[in-house]
Formats: sequence, structure tokens, C-alpha cells
Amino acid sequence: MGLLPTSAGAWTETEVARDGLHGTLTMPDGSDPVPAVLILAGSGPVDRDGNLPGARNDSLKLLAQGLAERGIAALRIDKRGIGESRAAGIREEDLRVETYVADAVGWLDLLHAYRRIERLSLLGHSEGALVATLAAQQATVAGLILIAGVGEPAARLIERQLSAAGVPADLQAASRRIVDELERGRPVPEVPPALAALYRPSVQNYLMSWLPLDPARELAKTALPVLVIQGTADLQASVEDARRLAAARPDGELRLIEGMNHVLKDAPAERLPNLAIYDRPELPLSASLVPAIADFLDDR
Repeated sequence: MGLLPTSAGAWTETEVARDGLHGTLTMPDGSDPVPAVLILAGSGPVDRDGNLPGARNDSLKLLAQGLAERGIAALRIDKRGIGESRAAGIREEDLRVETYVADAVGWLDLLHAYRRIERLSLLGHSEGALVATLAAQQATVAGLILIAGVGEPAARLIERQLSAAGVPADLQAASRRIVDELERGRPVPEVPPALAALYRPSVQNYLMSWLPLDPARELAKTALPVLVIQGTADLQASVEDARRLAAARPDGELRLIEGMNHVLKDAPAERLPNLAIYDRPELPLSASLVPAIADFLDDR
């Protein structure tokens, strides 16, 4: 655990560590028991603050601090191999979805040891929503909050994202052929150079662990209170995704936030100006986001 906390207003931040992994715990001031969330980031080299290399938006940092102002503790973490957790990284060939699930369960164990934390929930953003869903099947938590989570299997997600990005038809067809093989558990040694970032051989084991998973079906296996949140200006996950997740748990809650994009900020619908906001850390979160989460947790 870190020894040099920083504070602002009604909360204090402390660096925490376990098994070579690192994160920041944002704790409301005082000594009374508080609810808490473990925040799980999305796919790729996203750090604890919600940032990608060359694209700083501070979305998850702002989320943790906003929740703390509402009396909710939050732990945001650098994924294994990312940020300050880089030294705990493993070979890309050895990475699986289960790796991130096991790490999340370990962080939950750490948080359960804090005396002030009385109700611990999981909050997953983007691919982190699926990891949170899977971790909730293995751990004791009070609730599940899924933000910008995909509602269908990865094969369909990849297909629609390549289409939305305007990838040429021949490459989209090649992508479908590769996915078909990976879904059958068969590695693909030869990948078109234009698709190497997505399907390079070293990442195919991870993809083969991810492709069989249906997020809605996995969510249906849980019996926890669930809040599904989706922004209407999100270019990576859709309102249809959110509705599919919500339909898997009819007793859960669905909140659509008008104009919120994938990094949780107000954005125009047009692709390029929307993407420009991924590198605007000074912009606040969409105003309805933190209250929606806080109200959900208060109701618990």
C-alpha cells in the first residue's frame, strides 16, 4: 500500500499494490463505512485513468473522484502489463480473458479487507464490462455496473467495428475467415499485414478465449443487482448492446445517457469530432453518469 496519499476536497487518494499490480484507491474522507467499486478498464493498453498512449481523457480518474465526492470509494487499476503494472506483464501469447478475471478477483479480495468498505461492487467499462461479469460469477460482490459494454459475441463486434471504420470489403472478408478459424480453436499463421494489429499470431490465444463468450449469456448467469449504462453518442458500443444486456437480466436497470460517448463525455455524433474528445482530459464527464451510479449504489 502506498504511503503518500494525496487529497482534494472530500476524498483522499492512495496508491495500492498486490502481486506486482498497481492501482489508486480514492476514499471519501471520514471514518464511516462506505460502499465501494472496483473499476475495470476496457481493451487494449488502457491505464487506470482510462487513457491510451497518445490519447488522454482521464475518464476513469474523473469517475473515481466523482464517486468519492458522493461518498463512494473507488479502486481503479493498471491492468497486468500496462502502466505501473507493466513489470507484472506476461507474454502476449500467454494472455487470456481469464487472466484479467483472476486479477479482478484478487483485487476484490484486497478491498474486502478494508474495514470501511461495507458494500463492494464491480464496475466494468467497455471490455471491462465482460471481465466484471465473469469475475462476479466467482466473487462475492453487492452489485454489477456495466458501462459501454458490448451485448453480443466478439465476432459480431469486430465485424461491425471494421465496417463502421470503413475498412475495405476484401479485408472485412479476410477478417471473417480468420475469426471463423479462431472460433474453431485453430490458429491462423498467415494474416494480411493490414489486419496484423488485430490478428497477429501472438494475440490469437487471447482472441480464442474471448470469441466464444456471449456477454448477455454470461450476465444471465449472475443473480446480482445490475445497472447497464450506455451513451447514445458511443462509437464503439451501441444502445442495442445495452438493450441486449438489459434483456438478459429483466430485473436490472438500464440507463441511456444522451450524447455521452465511449470515454464518458458529451460528444457530437460525427465520428471525427467524437474521436477528438478521446484526447481532451479537461472536459468533464457527462453530467448524468455519476448520479446514475451513485443512485444505484444507494438503493442497494
